[in-house]
Amino acid sequence: MRPSFYPRTINGPFDDPGVFIPFLFEKRAIIFDIGNIYALSPGDMLKITHVFVSHTHMDHFVGFDRLLRVLMGREKELYLYGPEGFLKNVEGKLAGYSWNLVAHYTGDFVLHATEVRSDCLLSRRYICRNKFLPTEEPREMPFSNVLHTESSLSVSTAILDHDIPCLGFSLGERFHVNILKDRLDELGLETGPWLKDFKQALFREDDPDTVFEIRCGRENVRKRQFALGELAEKIATITPGQKVSYVTDVVYSKSNAEKIISLSKDSDYLFIEAAFLDEDRDMARQKYHLTARQAGTLAKAAGVRQIIPFHFSPRYTGMGHLLEAEAERAWKFDVPSSALLST
Repeated sequence: MRPSFYPRTINGPFDDPGVFIPFLFEKRAIIFDIGNIYALSPGDMLKITHVFVSHTHMDHFVGFDRLLRVLMGREKELYLYGPEGFLKNVEGKLAGYSWNLVAHYTGDFVLHATEVRSDCLLSRRYICRNKFLPTEEPREMPFSNVLHTESSLSVSTAILDHDIPCLGFSLGERFHVNILKDRLDELGLETGPWLKDFKQALFREDDPDTVFEIRCGRENVRKRQFALGELAEKIATITPGQKVSYVTDVVYSKSNAEKIISLSKDSDYLFIEAAFLDEDRDMARQKYHLTARQAGTLAKAAGVRQIIPFHFSPRYTGMGHLLEAEAERAWKFDVPSSALLST
């Protein structure tokens, strides 16, 4: 089975945190946090459609300027999400530059920013050719744990505590459509853009009796028609979808633990900070960060399939293997639920 998402950390574990998630067979990606993003190529950045910012400390948000610079003048809409105060932060960034010439750009570049509050979501639009000046008041919507949804996927959030509101995120695929290449060959069907349309029809739950037309060949002139349900039985198997979760910059507390476990439950990948060794847990608490052991304990309780610890404190430079080993031991060790917050 080829996965739909290929998540990867943007930088090393001692550098600015962030996860880049490109989509298979699509020229698009989403990103969790935008600290230093110079490791991403301009081509990668042009794929980004949605940015999810945990909080606006510099190491999680400084890359906004770099991303803006690459996307300027493009025909593109970019969606950003962040915690309470996010609209003010975005507007402060935009106000730091002069925009007197942008009216001449041919590309329609638009930012859509959403601020996540405990009681609502606030959204506002910023148009490049309008000098990024908002033309309307923020639109208020009911708060939901789901920030973004499409036919095939959704992105959920939890408001966590870092002495300020800090968001954790989870990207979930509704289900995964596995295309059986040998069945395509048996039917004389070629791979191509039609497969994306086929998958979208399944995600939309179109009527199985709907006629689905396949155009293939070099000029897309060869046509084949199948009932959607019949074609699905012939060339595809349906399996559970992928889930990718991201948690960083949080204190180890009962409230945070419950929210993190719920958010990342059964994730295929959990990217989670492991800032300190457990012997320095008092320091971790003072700085509102997790220890590697705490990160592994949370991953174990959530039943994740793979843990990727990151965001290591520079005090452990050259000792990253100790943080990784501590997180992995806790993840693999069966911790009784009653002991979850006993350390």
